[in-house]
Amino acid sequence: MSLSEETLALQRAAHDLMYLGMDGNPVYSDDLSRRNGEVYRLTTALYNSGVKGATVEEQANVCLALLMGYSASFIDHGEKQKHIQEVLDYCWDILDALPVSLLKLRLLTACYGEVFDEPLADEGRTIIASWDSTSLTAEQQEAIEEFQNVVDNPYPWEYIDE
Repeated sequence: MSLSEETLALQRAAHDLMYLGMDGNPVYSDDLSRRNGEVYRLTTALYNSGVKGATVEEQANVCLALLMGYSASFIDHGEKQKHIQEVLDYCWDILDALPVSLLKLRLLTACYGEVFDEPLADEGRTIIASWDSTSLTAEQQEAIEEFQNVVDNPYPWEYIDE
């Protein structure tokens, strides 16, 4: 399997796991467990491959896939936060080199979802504002919705006393 195929497979599996049940179909524990294990396996394999990609876009896709995989999977054998931090450290240079694009918005969203650093959200808003809202692709619309969801719900698994 090539790097791009491995990256795409992880992104797809992580996306499917994150949105499991959102279509109104019931979620069965065996299916959830199987998908979670698969995402964890794919994430670990990609992380351990040490391959970062030849172009900045490939590097960004690898980082995005890893962040998606770690976010979607609830398996952690004690290495997860260390790996996430290493991927984030790698992302800062990539984000500076990555041109304005759908990929950049998706990577900004994934990074913001880990660190909640407002300049990342501001850059995401700038990218969205640069797009023609009357001719958005389905992928752009989905990326905007994901971005908005992460920005509006920065701590989805925690209750915040107000």
